[in-house]
Amino acid sequence: MTENNHFDAIIIGGGPAGMTAGIYLSRARLKTLIISDGVLGGQMVLTHEIANYPGVESISGYQLSNIMKKQAKAFGCVIKGNTSVESFNLEGEIKEVTLSDGNTYTANVVILTPGGRSRTLNMPGEAQFKGRGISYCATCDGDFFTGKEIVVVGGGNSALEEAVSLTRYATKVTIVHQFDHFQAFEYAVEEAKANDKINFIMESSIVKFNGDDKLESVEIENLKTGEIQDFKTDGVFIFIGYVPNTEFLKGTVNMNKWNEIIVDSDMLTSIPGVYAAGDSIVKRYRQVTTAVGDATVAALAASNYIHQLKTKHLHESLTH
Repeated sequence: MTENNHFDAIIIGGGPAGMTAGIYLSRARLKTLIISDGVLGGQMVLTHEIANYPGVESISGYQLSNIMKKQAKAFGCVIKGNTSVESFNLEGEIKEVTLSDGNTYTANVVILTPGGRSRTLNMPGEAQFKGRGISYCATCDGDFFTGKEIVVVGGGNSALEEAVSLTRYATKVTIVHQFDHFQAFEYAVEEAKANDKINFIMESSIVKFNGDDKLESVEIENLKTGEIQDFKTDGVFIFIGYVPNTEFLKGTVNMNKWNEIIVDSDMLTSIPGVYAAGDSIVKRYRQVTTAVGDATVAALAASNYIHQLKTKHLHESLTH
């Protein structure tokens, strides 16, 4: 292992949480490496407009991602994009991470920010029409459906709240839900029911997406009768939950039954020197602002941990 391959901190994941941690750590003069398996920015890059980021009136997710990347690099952060983690060992004082390019890196601290992705229905036609009539993000794609009729799938808070927000663009929104009741707060249910642009098809689910170049209709099955109707629509928004990108961590850090990483108030996982932040941790709200908040805490705690390790090693070398 060469000296060049050793870092103070390795961050796995290049979304807003990963880049925030990178900015804080490298600004603290700590040698930091960010590993991202795709383009930097994570889910944020897919967001057409971010209008609720404090201090910024309006910006695209892609632009905000680029600014964060420039900041991290300016402070000396090393960024490796489009590469994935092949194997790793997080135990002990020196953590080891091997990438798909064959290079192995070591660090005293690892911050896990792998993010997450929207849950899919896994029905015929879904992959084909993703981005061509099927969306998982109202903020990103709502305005593409101005003056159109759309379907929203789901029965939780996000499904109902996004359905209401989509009525700003669409002329008609039909909510398709598999149960006879919603799993959302009462206020969200009331608001959706009070909106005259919203209709409901309950105890039903979409079993197929149809179209040529773009989505034209969906097949909706009534789960009580088994009857299937072909329902014309310009677009479908799917809000049935979130899947954290933590498959590669199974058997290492403690996770809950949804495979979200369990952390304490310092964003520390079950392994000393391993922190986590962003959409992959156990939490209720997932926003860019909550991701950067988690990452700030994780980076400050990690920085303190590194400082304590270095002090300990210095003390040991002086006493020997």
